[in-house]
Amino acid sequence: MVSEKILIDSKLGIHLRPAGAMCDQAIKFKSNVNFSYGEGKTANAKSVISILASGVKCGQEIVLCADGEDEKEALEAVAEAFKEALKND
Repeated sequence: MVSEKILIDSKLGIHLRPAGAMCDQAIKFKSNVNFSYGEGKTANAKSVISILASGVKCGQEIVLCADGEDEKEALEAVAEAFKEALKND
C-alpha cells in the first residue's frame, strides 16, 4: 500500500470537479483507491458519491491510498489529477 497526504486548499473544499477528476483516474486502475479523512473515516475514490459525501472542507487534510498490483501508478495519477482540479478554484 502507498499513500500521500493532500491538503485541501480550495475555498470550496472537495466539490464536483475535483471529485470527478479523482474518480475518472481511479477507475482506470485495478488497485483499490480510497482516502481517509477526519476521525478514521474513509471514502472510495472510485465513487463520486462517496467522495462528495465525505464533505471535506478547505484546510482539512486527506490521506490518499492505493493498494494493489498497480498501486504506485494509481496513486500518482489520481493525486495529480485531483490536485490539478483543486488548483482551478
